[in-house]
Amino acid sequence: MGSLILCHKKKAKHPYEIARIHMHIYTIEELCYYFCNNLYLVDYTIVNRKLCDWLDDELELYELAAQLRSQLEQNASIEQFLLTILSHASIYSAAEITKIHNVLEHLKNQNEVEREKYKADNLLNSGENASAILVYQSIVNKEWDDSIGKEFYGRVYGCLGAAYGRMFLYEEAAHMYEKAFEICRKPDMLRAYLYCCYRYLPEAEYVKMLSREPVYLSLDAEFKEELKKAREQMDLDITEETYEQWKREYRRADK
Repeated sequence: MGSLILCHKKKAKHPYEIARIHMHIYTIEELCYYFCNNLYLVDYTIVNRKLCDWLDDELELYELAAQLRSQLEQNASIEQFLLTILSHASIYSAAEITKIHNVLEHLKNQNEVEREKYKADNLLNSGENASAILVYQSIVNKEWDDSIGKEFYGRVYGCLGAAYGRMFLYEEAAHMYEKAFEICRKPDMLRAYLYCCYRYLPEAEYVKMLSREPVYLSLDAEFKEELKKAREQMDLDITEETYEQWKREYRRADK
């Protein structure tokens, strides 16, 4: 059974507004929740004296506010500022705080577009494919940052391909992988492109496409062999008892 968490009793009469997303915060717990779910968005627009004053005036967290003001005067890092608030709230375990600290360290030296990709990657890994696609698209559709190189954008297109693929939108996925390969020339992008074409193109068109490039034929043979092995392994893992159960369930559903 999980342990109980005692929340801070004070609720603000006047909320703190996160201007960039028009969110209103009323409690220290809500503030911590916002931080932990938007670490890639935290910057000087929220790490400032205005937040300290709100914690002081609205939530009566006098010691915390004073500690944070002191950190600002000493030019402490954003990471230290956030961790001070999260530790004070006492709603996260030591292990969770360590994990958050590691993420902050990872983000510390990234620029804005890299943070956006980090956000999209987390959405993709969490299964929120449609949301991830919107963020990835916003990255490639605006002016590219020359300081991080074109290969970065090739990876973004590759991630778009993966997100579309997970939604079984293989034609869209193929287009993204094709762009990814044009930019960064990675063999795995070409392989993914070919697989998506195999999934959405009519057989005659796919065979015609294979004849255009010798490398297509070898890649096609490779992934088809892998698919064959995967199917064979799946058959080995499925027992006769499982097959019988599936048949019974199908018959019941068909009635």
